[in-house]
Amino acid sequence: LYTDLATIYERAGLLKGEKEGEVLPGSITQIPVLSMPDDDKTHPIPDLTGYITEGQIILDRVLHRKGIYPPINVLPSLSRLRDKGIGEGRTREDHPQLANQLFSSYARSKEIEELAVVLGEAALTDTDRAFMRMGEQFENHFVRQALDENRTIEETLSIGWDLLTMIPRGEIKRIKDDMIDKYLPAAPEDENAPAPEAGTQEEEVAE
Repeated sequence: LYTDLATIYERAGLLKGEKEGEVLPGSITQIPVLSMPDDDKTHPIPDLTGYITEGQIILDRVLHRKGIYPPINVLPSLSRLRDKGIGEGRTREDHPQLANQLFSSYARSKEIEELAVVLGEAALTDTDRAFMRMGEQFENHFVRQALDENRTIEETLSIGWDLLTMIPRGEIKRIKDDMIDKYLPAAPEDENAPAPEAGTQEEEVAE
């Protein structure tokens, strides 16, 4: 089956010439679309296709039901060519580290989400809640795009940095400090934070 699939994909990517049997030089980038019975990635067809192709984009029913378009689940999706096409001189210097941090943070938010279902949100720490909020915004503002939206890579990276302001800086462990200092915006003020008591500053000065 592996050989058959590889042969089919290879043939589909060839350029046919005008003469019978003629194959032109070059190839076509193809995106085969597969359905997975019961969303089972271990089914022989999607499983073997994953070994043949250079990456997979996984569409998620849960995201679709939330109204997220495109409903791409970034956690099981992958690209084997990503590292060769991003970074300084290609996209931007912060792209690789930012991508790793966003992936890690979103994965953590989903783990916390599952924990909240079992233990209840009352058992979560403030940091846990920050990651949950970040995960929700990741889906709604980073993954979600309008049908007619033509977002640039710079705009996408900026959205990613904005999302990281939602979690404590000490939790940003996959990006170097100099890169954080350069690109991380100032965190928005917490509207729910208690206001300082009147006279506190004057009393401290008097002391």
